[in-house]
Amino acid sequence: METMNWISNVVRPKIRSFLKRDTPQNLWIKCPESGQLVFSKDVEANLNVIPGSDYHMRLAAVPRLKSMFDDEAYEEIALPEVPLDPLKFRDEKRYVDRLRDAKTKTQMIDAVKMAYGKVEGVPLTIGVQDFDFMGGSLGMAAGEAIIKGMETAVVKRTPFVLFASSGGARMQEGMFSLMQMPRTTVAVRRLRDAKLPYIVVLTNPTMGGVTASYAMLGDIQIAEPGALIGFAGPRVIEQTIREKLPEGFQRAEFLKDHGMVDMVVHRREMKATIARLCRLLTNAPAKAA
Repeated sequence: METMNWISNVVRPKIRSFLKRDTPQNLWIKCPESGQLVFSKDVEANLNVIPGSDYHMRLAAVPRLKSMFDDEAYEEIALPEVPLDPLKFRDEKRYVDRLRDAKTKTQMIDAVKMAYGKVEGVPLTIGVQDFDFMGGSLGMAAGEAIIKGMETAVVKRTPFVLFASSGGARMQEGMFSLMQMPRTTVAVRRLRDAKLPYIVVLTNPTMGGVTASYAMLGDIQIAEPGALIGFAGPRVIEQTIREKLPEGFQRAEFLKDHGMVDMVVHRREMKATIARLCRLLTNAPAKAA
């Protein structure tokens, strides 16, 4: 009996620990479109695009900025501070707790990050919405960030490029959130008055009040492949009109075919495309061969 205990309690665990190999979490990524399992490092190296299916997964703000600016070098623009919880809002959790969790998860102050640098030698001001921060929702901080980015572009005399990704207005801020729609629209007008190009890149998803304001006011509207773009979601529309929507409705390719989007550009080609457009719109010299 003692022999069996020694074998069970000592030998077997030793053998088990010897055979066990620690497997890192998130080693594989399953493509939402094809179901294919892909090595996560291969997806990261491909700008979060699934090799094979070309499905564009979400790209966080910092990797997005690094993928755009020359040598991954840029100057981050300091953003204005705003009241954190003007309505003292609480649902299942307090709003301040949700903000704290989002900041810990993304290492961002809020859903928008602004930066200045060069893209293929062209000076640009770029803004990025990060969907991982409370769905990229538009609140006071995000609105102030977008206005600050556009003001910076006016001061530095650069085109302004915005990568939009949002579920819409931030419900926890109520009317304060909705007021960011006209405020950002006025800021777009200032860009126009300064005769500076404004290019919007619509990524998956761009919905709600963001689509109803600054995200659809670009001089050129670009979309990433397969991006969901609209105001209300397709399920809500179907329930409202009680009809089946066309195949691919509200997707980037459908909107391009119907004139709402100017071009659909693969993430791999995004940097070169935006640099080329900015050179054309500012009458800058063409890129050297």
